[in-house]
Amino acid sequence: MSYPHLLSQTEFYLSSSAAANLPDDVGLEVAMAGRSNAGKSSALNVLCTKKALARTSKTPGRTQLINFFRVNEDACLVDLPGYGFAKAPLKQQQKWIKLLEHYYSTRKALSGTVLVMDIRHPLRDADYSMLEWCVFNRCDIHILLNKCDKLGRNQANQQLFAVRKELSEVAEIGVSVQLFSALTKVGLDEAAEKICHWLDLAPKKAPE
Repeated sequence: MSYPHLLSQTEFYLSSSAAANLPDDVGLEVAMAGRSNAGKSSALNVLCTKKALARTSKTPGRTQLINFFRVNEDACLVDLPGYGFAKAPLKQQQKWIKLLEHYYSTRKALSGTVLVMDIRHPLRDADYSMLEWCVFNRCDIHILLNKCDKLGRNQANQQLFAVRKELSEVAEIGVSVQLFSALTKVGLDEAAEKICHWLDLAPKKAPE
């Protein structure tokens, strides 16, 4: 059984717009974060081998809630609001930030964050703010340099090397980085394996 297959039973569970509406803090969770329009929802759909698990849009800032997707009774994927270019009133954006700060500072079930970036525009100021939240709250990070299909192989690898080098100079906790494409599924197995590791899921061994 492959790692993406282990996520294929994932289903929408609930949405939360306030700290009081968060589900019980039990089991294990992996958060999906990223700048608006980095392809976070598309990545989540591909990782779970479903076309419309998380709603996608070309309009930045569509994800305005914390959306919980249940992998099984003990594990969830958590789709966080996109940041950095949300087309919403300032008051609404401040509300999201407050909710995210509460989530990261209190959530004991959180075992890791998948941070989705457009490989053509990685490590923007908003990305660093997200990284700082994770560092402050001791949450490991796995970065998907998404849309690598938009670049040639050499250019994509150069970006991967540059991002790893820059992070090695600033990161204080575990940060891993990989190439990814929600369109062509480059890096799918590697990303799914990381998520399954955080959620304590393992593929069944074939009978001998």
